[in-house]
Amino acid sequence: MASAESLYKAFMEHVIAKNPAEKEFHQAVGEVAESLMPVMERHPEFRQAKILERIVEPERIIMFRVPWANDRGEVQVNRGMRVEFNSAIGPYKGGLRFHPSVNLGIIKFLGFEQIFKNALTTLPMGGGKGGSDFNPKGKSDAEVMRFCQSFMSELFRHIGQNCDVPAGDIGVGGREIGFLFGQYKKLTRQFEGVLTGKGLNWGGSLIRPEATGYGAVYFAEEMLKTKGETFKGKRAVISGSGNVAQYAAEKVIQLGGKVLTFSDSSGFIVDEDGVNTEKLAFVMNLKNVKRGRIREYTEKYPKAKYHEADANASGNPLWSVKCDVALPSATQNEINVEDANNLVKNGCYCVSEGANMPSTPEAVNVFLESKILYGPGKAANAGGVATSGLEMSQNSLRLSWPREEVDQRLHNIMINIHENCRKTAEEYGTPGNYVNGANIAGFLKVANAMLDQGLV
Repeated sequence: MASAESLYKAFMEHVIAKNPAEKEFHQAVGEVAESLMPVMERHPEFRQAKILERIVEPERIIMFRVPWANDRGEVQVNRGMRVEFNSAIGPYKGGLRFHPSVNLGIIKFLGFEQIFKNALTTLPMGGGKGGSDFNPKGKSDAEVMRFCQSFMSELFRHIGQNCDVPAGDIGVGGREIGFLFGQYKKLTRQFEGVLTGKGLNWGGSLIRPEATGYGAVYFAEEMLKTKGETFKGKRAVISGSGNVAQYAAEKVIQLGGKVLTFSDSSGFIVDEDGVNTEKLAFVMNLKNVKRGRIREYTEKYPKAKYHEADANASGNPLWSVKCDVALPSATQNEINVEDANNLVKNGCYCVSEGANMPSTPEAVNVFLESKILYGPGKAANAGGVATSGLEMSQNSLRLSWPREEVDQRLHNIMINIHENCRKTAEEYGTPGNYVNGANIAGFLKVANAMLDQGLV
């Protein structure tokens, strides 16, 4: 029988040859496949049924043009896409990302990660992802509405509450979900739970905006508990200043921690006095209402320091700020090997990922070799999609649960995800390795469902 190493190498060569120039997808598949080699050795039935080869191939990819007119009446053309990756345990579920960087490789990486993330929540949701290279930044509400309506005019054919349920992601917040839902309803004449992240007045769930940030902190809290510690007095660095970063900060403050940083594409701020509730409210208004830049924080609070981003720098100095806990909440591959070494060198011993795959493979290796507490995104940031699943349940029941109930359910889900990852890592001989625990636990649920359902 071939060794695990040769099996992994042959498998990855096959994936890269079939999916050229999709480096983020290769990275996501490689990280999962490496964790799964002991599982493939222990379960010959998975190898015989080619589960791994089937799970990396999306069930369906939809790509389409999105024509729209700007406020000057000029025709614009973007590309839209939806990758329906795996429906073994439920309807496809995953966000839509509107950002100039969006391409098929990025959407496939996100959709692939979503399969295992959704499985870890224990809710019946498959994996999918979508988006467009449209940039909502700097666009008027009317321009965003026209784009969303054009985008949904094609996407509506492929989604539905029991088929595929998109949500928001980078560039897609409450405004965009509203425009998308309105067009879906107009085209289908159905008022159904087809999108999550909806407004509270028309089918949304309490705690949904907070869920990803809260969940990443709840996961970090569980990891800290394994060392007999809490968030009280901990110094936390957070990247990003959007939805995830804002609510991660809110929960850290509630648990007695000290938030030191926020960032955006222009640079980052460091507030050694700590971001309190009043300062956080300023950030939320700045980003959510005024759509301003994070440097404006230092105009309001001059004791804080602003550091402009340097595109030519080898690392991000935000990750050199002395801290106990890091919550990367911006975008993929924002922590490289230099950043990871700086975090560990400066005393960070707990990393919980609020963004999807924010650490490069080399950075992950630094965390694992240093034996710090490291929660990978597919486990640590699963709170967002978990609460999307709770929104789907409420829509199906025609009910709206109170805030405390949704938050308690979210908290319990994150506790269960942590415990499942911890136990699975131990069972497969790598105690404390949440990467292996998350990958294996998520995979086993999906793989067994695929076996049960036959060759489809």
